[in-house]
Amino acid sequence: MFEPVEIAHDIDKDSFEERLPKLRTDLLEAQFSLLEAKKFPVILIVAGMEGAGVVDALTHASTVLDTRYVTTFALDAPTDEESGRPRMWRYWRVLPPRGEMGVYVGSWYTTPLTDRILDESRTTEFEQELKTINRFEAMLAAEGALILKFWLHIGKKEQAKRLKKLDSDARTRWRVEESPWGGTKRYRQVERAAGQMMTATHTDHAPWIAVNAENPYYRGLTVGRTLLNAIQSRLSQADQAKPISVPANIPAVHDRTVLMDLDLSLNLDKSDYREQLAKYQDRLNELLWKKKFNKHSLVLVFEGNDAAGKGGSIRRVTEFLDPRRYRVNQFAAPTDEEKAQPYLWRFWRRLPVRKHIAFFDRSWYGRVLVERVEGFCSEADWRRAYGEINEFEKEMTDAGVIVIKFWLAIDKDEQQARFRAREETGYKRYKITDEDWRNREKWDDYAAAVCDMVNATGTRLSPWILVEANDKYFARVKVLRTLCEHIEKQLEGKKSKS
Repeated sequence: MFEPVEIAHDIDKDSFEERLPKLRTDLLEAQFSLLEAKKFPVILIVAGMEGAGVVDALTHASTVLDTRYVTTFALDAPTDEESGRPRMWRYWRVLPPRGEMGVYVGSWYTTPLTDRILDESRTTEFEQELKTINRFEAMLAAEGALILKFWLHIGKKEQAKRLKKLDSDARTRWRVEESPWGGTKRYRQVERAAGQMMTATHTDHAPWIAVNAENPYYRGLTVGRTLLNAIQSRLSQADQAKPISVPANIPAVHDRTVLMDLDLSLNLDKSDYREQLAKYQDRLNELLWKKKFNKHSLVLVFEGNDAAGKGGSIRRVTEFLDPRRYRVNQFAAPTDEEKAQPYLWRFWRRLPVRKHIAFFDRSWYGRVLVERVEGFCSEADWRRAYGEINEFEKEMTDAGVIVIKFWLAIDKDEQQARFRAREETGYKRYKITDEDWRNREKWDDYAAAVCDMVNATGTRLSPWILVEANDKYFARVKVLRTLCEHIEKQLEGKKSKS
């Protein structure tokens, strides 16, 4: 952790202006070291009592930092687009990349805090929101983010004086008129709710720094020096990217596994396939046009062995769907832009709005499959990811997203036959690479990773559907049939047995 800042509370304007040039120089130097290293982003949350000078603090920050690499977010009430997705979607979209800084006035704390102050949420709901925020910040910190949260505090008398002054000036009156908390009349409610919030969400990796903001010069220097110390401290750490790790308890793989219990000899003849395919395609269309589905969206994850038929299954699902209402997302190795963000960032951005469908051909499970097996991330990373993925999917289902995950399984001999067929078919040759052949050498390692994944992340609301895929006809029909069954149960409010 960084060293606490010690500044006299009664600092005057002359002392402030004397110290400001050095602070500006040091902050700019630290900012450009941060940008050059590109090891971590800085997330700065500034909140406080109304009239405490949050806007002034941000204005001051913009004068001492290079604003080309600082983005300020003042997130107001959610838009229709944002309201149609899980609550945290709007915040994932605006995370700063490594090497840059994001400053948040309206943050993930704003809505739950305001609802609690205005008595629009119960204490238990508020506490649950704060737990969600803690898990969110823990993941950001585990991915390397430096998180600082400032609460600017003033007394009730000082607040009344400042709000009166702001209201008397046409240039600043908007700050009072747009006040959501009602100024001094709810001072005690704000104080209590903010105290509860800071107590519940103050952690070593995302601390709250309470600042006495009655003296604006003290406020400015304290925020600036604390930020400087924190950046310098992190830059000096040998292991900058992974300040914390939270290993998960993963069930061990035993002699019998979920994959061994699959009967890969299951098959359908062509006539049965055509009949059942048409039946379930029609049924899927009916379900997706029901009024009840308007309150939901659908996320379909397709994972499986190489050449197991993910693309073919997706095509049969989409064959008669309205193309305006779905999107097929395919993911390969992350781009440079995506590497500069937490690994879930690129998947959060692709979540569908209500009444729409997102297909994920490969998904966030790459962290616990290919990244685990190939050593692209540390053991602490992939073990931690199980809990992070479960939280991600829980946030989706809490928001009305229907999440269904398919693992398409084939045996090693069938995979080899399909690889050979791809090499011999001109229009399929692009599907086979040297890497596909190399991955076969780690068949047992991938099987162990799949079993851990299914055991750790298969839940009632976002189940894994294991599909016997040696026979493509059987696999495609099972995907459609179980998809229809699960959607139907969700729309009827029944528990899925899948």
